[in-house]
Amino acid sequence: MQAIIPVAGAGTRLRPLTYTQPKALISVAGKPILSFIVDELRENGITEFIFVIGYLGEKIKEFVESHYPELNAKFVQQDDRHGLGHAIWCARDVIKQDEELIIHLGDTIVDIDIKQIMAEPHSTLCIKKVEDPRAFGVAELTPDGFIKAVVEKPTIPKSNMALVGFYFIRETKMLLEALEYSIQHDLRTNNEIYLTDALQTMINNGVKFKSSKVDSWYDVGKKEILLETNAILLRKFGNKAENSCKCDNSIIVPPVQIAEGVRIVNSIIGPNVSIGENTEVSHSIIRNSIIGSFSKLERVVLHSSLIGSDSSVTGLSQSLNIGDNTEIDLSGTK
Repeated sequence: MQAIIPVAGAGTRLRPLTYTQPKALISVAGKPILSFIVDELRENGITEFIFVIGYLGEKIKEFVESHYPELNAKFVQQDDRHGLGHAIWCARDVIKQDEELIIHLGDTIVDIDIKQIMAEPHSTLCIKKVEDPRAFGVAELTPDGFIKAVVEKPTIPKSNMALVGFYFIRETKMLLEALEYSIQHDLRTNNEIYLTDALQTMINNGVKFKSSKVDSWYDVGKKEILLETNAILLRKFGNKAENSCKCDNSIIVPPVQIAEGVRIVNSIIGPNVSIGENTEVSHSIIRNSIIGSFSKLERVVLHSSLIGSDSSVTGLSQSLNIGDNTEIDLSGTK
């Protein structure tokens, strides 16, 4: 079975981190978002992967080929981003129309039973109740749990059930035909070719979609949600510090994820902190934060912060969102 993972977005809500790093490669609980997705799909028997790449797509390709060299992976370029439906349509030449298809958004971590979903006789859309559904694709349900309508970002929602970014499609050929029709007739909603519009076309043509409610859904598109997801996954997967981590005169408050080659001196780390490989931390207090690799932090007090890789931060007490290759000195010593 094939899985298609769209990862062409620019991740504008996570800038400046995403100026140099694709959103799908940002680490959460010590592991890139994309690895959570690929690992779970592989564990559930998915054998072929299609990555729709665009912005910083060469980094996605390099990551997949270096970390998953045995993976049967194809890469499709989406040069102009016109919505999720357009991203799927870009991969039409490598999608097998006579097989089932999984679509898994590349910036979403979902806690679901994939094997159970694949055992369903109908195509299935995963959903979750949200407080404000206007920012999501929304599903309207029948009393027996089937989906009677899907609408993208409705101004006046008729349902509070949001689509969470996992789609199991049995009628793959019909999906591609619906997308082809939207492309040929330039049928857009909010100036984009939405996947939900193609799914609604399928529903109108008699395809039955089952709904599957999920308990845990992490749409890691914003700093606050990214940090919250980091904390949740750290608690779920436990406390881990690599044996090569050097920790001198410091206190580690679990849960944390500390990568190989990290050096920590005279500091308090945690709770809910992830630190990338070969980073140095000294005379600092850090909690509820994600720190990239090969960075240097000295005399800082950080909370609720994102620090990119190859960054240097000296002497401050703040909540930060700092991209890669950044140097900040607020110690007043210069």
